[in-house]
Amino acid sequence: MTTGVTPSSTSSSPTTRQVWTRARGVVLGVVLLLAAAVAIAVVRSDARHGELDPRSADPYGSRAVAELLADRGVDTRVVTTLDEAAAAAGPDTTLLVAVPDLLTPGQQTRLRSAFANSGGRTVLVSSGSSSVERLAPGVTADPATSFDSTLAPDCALPAARRAGTADTGGIRYTTTHLTADECYPSERLATVLRLPAPSGDGDTVLLGAPDILLNDRLSEHGNASLALQLLGSRPHLVWYLPSPTDASAASGEGGRGLLDLLPSGWLWGTLQLFVAAALAALWRARRLGPLVPEELPVAIRASETVEGHARLYRKANARDRAAAALRSTTRTRLAPLVGIPAAQAHAPEALLPALSARLQGDARDPQALLFGPPPGDDTALVRLADRLDALEREVRRP
Repeated sequence: MTTGVTPSSTSSSPTTRQVWTRARGVVLGVVLLLAAAVAIAVVRSDARHGELDPRSADPYGSRAVAELLADRGVDTRVVTTLDEAAAAAGPDTTLLVAVPDLLTPGQQTRLRSAFANSGGRTVLVSSGSSSVERLAPGVTADPATSFDSTLAPDCALPAARRAGTADTGGIRYTTTHLTADECYPSERLATVLRLPAPSGDGDTVLLGAPDILLNDRLSEHGNASLALQLLGSRPHLVWYLPSPTDASAASGEGGRGLLDLLPSGWLWGTLQLFVAAALAALWRARRLGPLVPEELPVAIRASETVEGHARLYRKANARDRAAAALRSTTRTRLAPLVGIPAAQAHAPEALLPALSARLQGDARDPQALLFGPPPGDDTALVRLADRLDALEREVRRP
């Protein structure tokens, strides 16, 4: 009766310490990147908290101008949905749209139809090329090309002439409207543009930059005067802060997908990176050329190769793999000796009956030797090798 040897786990799999030693550099790099990203996000969120919000007293907020308007009898109401903004348009109301570029094309069209003939004033702050064509037809937006944001009015608009120089430098506008007031030019293009309504007393004012509305810039130059005159011409001011949670952004056509929210420069940059990677791969492939066979400079004896494999198995305590290699090689050599095809050398149902017929009366158990469990220690592995060698000699005996 042959007793099986309980298989034991070998250390061919890396230990926890080895995994940590290999991966700690990558983990440290990832942790540093995450810490830097969180730090940058915190710094930027603190600097821009409540930007252009008339309820915010932060440097980038607009509470100061709202308080000054309240002293002059103008009430300010903040809305965050398109429905509220469209419903508020009227002859006694000034509608300020803080970030028009955040609106979807469908929202822009709907907002334009709401205030176009309302008889009130609409103020668009930093309206770029993605929104100005729908909110102010006939106007084209160009990016700023000068770092000088303090400009002179240089126009006949009474509010601009009374305010004098102001920090309006930002997006510049050109228009085909002959009756438009083009003020505060930067390189001959207006940064403040007033468009009278075709019918009625309403008008649309485009501000190229939000600086005159910010708390920390309101006291400089003529910023406060220009802001109060542009926003205080009606008794009611509706301050529209577009919100990503507005349900109208997802309804109907014109909703933006993820790619629509990415700047065009990112898409072109990604395409260029793919093209550059493809060209680099082609260049490297052509430089390497086809594979060329090369003779080894030194002849290595087979015994040295076997000894090298044995040392590697021993260093890793891989007795299971060593035993499997010994058994597989023995089965491969025994199969033709007992008349079994090489394709069936590793099938117990084909090899074992032929071996048993060849070893009649022998006390050896070929199944345990050739298909048994792995040895539990080095001594058992050596004993297995000796028994396999003895089995092969017995089969080869005439």
